[in-house]
Amino acid sequence: MPYSKLTLVACALSLALSTTASAAQTPSANTSIPDGQQRYQVTAFPDRIALLGTATPHNSQTVTWRTNAQVKGAKVQISNATPSPGMHLHASEHTAEYVELESPNGKAHHHRVTVNNLQPDTLYAYRVSGEGTWSDWYQFKTPTAKFTPYTALYLGDAQNAVYSHYSRTVREAIRTAPRARVMLYAGDLVNSRSGIHDNEWGEWFAATSWMASTLNQLPAAGNHEFSSDDDNPIRYLLPNWTAHYKVAGNGPEALSDTVYFSDYQGVRYIALDSTEALQHESKAKQQAEWLEQVLANNPNRWTVVFHHHPIQSVSKGRDNPILREYWQPVYEKYNVDLVLQGHDHTYGRMGGVTQTKSKQGPIYVVSVAGPKMYLVSDNAKGTMTRTAEDTQLFQTLDFTQEEIVYRSYTATGDLYDGFTLHKSNDGEKSFTDEAPATANRVCENPSPSREDRCWNGTDLIYAKPLEQ
Repeated sequence: MPYSKLTLVACALSLALSTTASAAQTPSANTSIPDGQQRYQVTAFPDRIALLGTATPHNSQTVTWRTNAQVKGAKVQISNATPSPGMHLHASEHTAEYVELESPNGKAHHHRVTVNNLQPDTLYAYRVSGEGTWSDWYQFKTPTAKFTPYTALYLGDAQNAVYSHYSRTVREAIRTAPRARVMLYAGDLVNSRSGIHDNEWGEWFAATSWMASTLNQLPAAGNHEFSSDDDNPIRYLLPNWTAHYKVAGNGPEALSDTVYFSDYQGVRYIALDSTEALQHESKAKQQAEWLEQVLANNPNRWTVVFHHHPIQSVSKGRDNPILREYWQPVYEKYNVDLVLQGHDHTYGRMGGVTQTKSKQGPIYVVSVAGPKMYLVSDNAKGTMTRTAEDTQLFQTLDFTQEEIVYRSYTATGDLYDGFTLHKSNDGEKSFTDEAPATANRVCENPSPSREDRCWNGTDLIYAKPLEQ
């Protein structure tokens, strides 16, 4: 039935009222789920499927996923990928373990299985079971046993408005590097400000989508993967992290849920837990001692360390001297190539001297992928080569035998920063700065809510245009 003239007038009036509403009247929200609505309820169908790098991903891979609590003894079927759809005919089957986790979205079983005896440089297809059903088939290629050129993606904090705003960053990243093999996260995947928020994890996996199931996921835990109680300020790791991410587990025994390394095709990726390091000095020292062992016995061509809190802070009012005391000397001693970080909700790069050879000193980067935005400190403006405020970013890392080509792109696909790190066979390095000749980006929000930040992140999902 066609609309009446009265209906059209009412619609026009409603639109006019909505577009003149003040941003100050917008409700605060961290997910796109309105109160009283449910979108990420646990069901019989497998979801939140993640492919995780083991210590040796060329011959083993870990898969995790979620179903309702009726599913026990869930399976992974895996096969060499073929053009024929009949992959199940020659698939091997592996039974998963599970951990139980209850949330307002229901009681869930989070399944995990590590498949061993895989062949390097081989395309595999796999699917996982639910309650009388299977997921779709996902494909991934195991890395080679030795160094071969490839591309990885590095993303800083998502944390707030993950499905609403962070998702576009991830999508643009895969459009830019469609054959990337690794996705590395520098922590604060979700917010978890006051405990367990399963909807945030639902949005995280919805935003990352099939990429989580086909590219090796290498996450570092941030402070928002932790929580604390009113009577105890010490933060503890939330069970959602270990339920969703069964990492390689080769770190120090007490920190094996968050500290690990994975050797992917000639690159050693090392994840550290800066949250535990900052609240327990003994754990900063423990990780430094473990890191020294991991770096002293490192046969890989390149080394990338990643953690949440920065060695050198970019944002106003932040500093992490414990990390500089215990970790930075180890990075320098073993000539780590890149240290990739998050937490500060700004962008900053330091290290590397143009065209100067050196056997010492990594390049340090801080980046942010989600919408929560802080302001750059005066100190960072004076000491860092490139900074940015109010900018969602992703990074590509192209590894070759001689070079790491680093590029940082905005969520709209524009090049914001770049450099090439050259390494000779004897380990000597030279650095070429390739940042575009554009000004450092600054906050464009005309009315920030606090003096140290540009956007809260939670003020954006229901944001309306400002009054004219």
